[in-house]
Amino acid sequence: MAIDASSLSFVARRGEPQLVAPAGPTPRELKRLSDLDDQEGLRFYRSVVHFYRASPSKRHADPASVIRDALAATLVHYYPVAGRLRELAGRKLVVDCTAEGACFVAADADVALDQFGDTLCPPVPCAGELLCLPESNSDVVIDRPLLYVQVTRLRCGGFVLGIQMCHSLVDAPGGAQILQALCELAGGKEAPSVRPVWARELLDARDPPRPIYDHPEFEPAYEPAAAKNDKLRPGDTLVHRAFLFGPDEIASLRQQLPPQMRPRCSRFLLLSAFAWRCRTVALEYEPGDEARFMFAVNARGKLHGRPLPEGFYGNALTYGLARTTARELCSGPLGRAVELITAAVALAAADDYAQSSADALVLRGRPRFATARAYLVSDLTKSKLHEADLGWGMPVYGGPATTTLSTFHIPTAGGAITIPMSLPPRAMERFTACVRAGLDGASSRQGCSESAEFSDM
Repeated sequence: MAIDASSLSFVARRGEPQLVAPAGPTPRELKRLSDLDDQEGLRFYRSVVHFYRASPSKRHADPASVIRDALAATLVHYYPVAGRLRELAGRKLVVDCTAEGACFVAADADVALDQFGDTLCPPVPCAGELLCLPESNSDVVIDRPLLYVQVTRLRCGGFVLGIQMCHSLVDAPGGAQILQALCELAGGKEAPSVRPVWARELLDARDPPRPIYDHPEFEPAYEPAAAKNDKLRPGDTLVHRAFLFGPDEIASLRQQLPPQMRPRCSRFLLLSAFAWRCRTVALEYEPGDEARFMFAVNARGKLHGRPLPEGFYGNALTYGLARTTARELCSGPLGRAVELITAAVALAAADDYAQSSADALVLRGRPRFATARAYLVSDLTKSKLHEADLGWGMPVYGGPATTTLSTFHIPTAGGAITIPMSLPPRAMERFTACVRAGLDGASSRQGCSESAEFSDM
């Protein structure tokens, strides 16, 4: 019988917050962030949660104590994370390596792991009770802890690890690297298997900055005009649903592509194109409105002439953008949407794209992303977040705690991919109908198939 977690409610009993300092001496110094690090759009805390079942071998172990001790040991190696951000002239960010420590909270909740439902994905039920800070896409990051950790013990013997890390300091792969170190030290290793490397100067703008790409993802002039006819606004009431695409659904979509495109189209391209079209239909943009698809590209291993070293944990994600009119996207075949995203991926994956991004950010005064009418997706199918073993085995779920107007491709058992979606209620109805129709191979505005699995969150 499926477990519905939509009505789950509990209050975590939190202990007093503690500052966990490095377990040994660390250098006191100022470390400059890169020009990719200190862009305005990254000044917030990114959250992940990990759910663990009780382990017979750990019956007498307190997960909060184990993780707190491992955190102190990890901060010896990643000592900038124990420091504080400061602003220099021009709002340039540096890390003051003060060894003040990360914020740690131990908590207890009168709830069992199974009550969270059969399939965990963002937004996780009662996520606010499992994290130290309220979730926000804009936050004060100066002169406060850069890492917040909460361990919530459940009545079944399992527990939840909630982590919030300042995005100005690390990107998703960098955060996963720190989490890997935490797991290794919790398991008894003396040092992380991957040595952390700072090397932020490799992602600084040139002097003078000279971007060689247009970078419409950073386009401040675009926002005011686009916002007038955007269908999503801050404060809108949103419905959250999770859409599961298994091997059969993916195969059905692949058959809708031209034969020559099918073998070389990745699951990311296929599902991104399909969801982008369905979302644009659901939001009912005007035919001439520009629809945008944004995605993250990892620059590790791609910098021309000076690749990032193994162990680099700063922001090395750049953002690509595909764009077209709503008319072309929604009336054209699925293969056309795949082609648009493929071309954008090829551009953003160029060796010199990250350097150009840093140049554009500095030249334009570190603008935020242009988010109006944009569908932003992060691919987590290759992430190791779900492999974080702290000694209690692999997590039942490891990944983002919440969703906003962006979404994720999350790996699920059996080779499936889950895509969480947040939309206004009527738009969600249209999106669901469009997905079902598309999976049935019919017009995106007709028909209905029950082959997909959907769950309300």
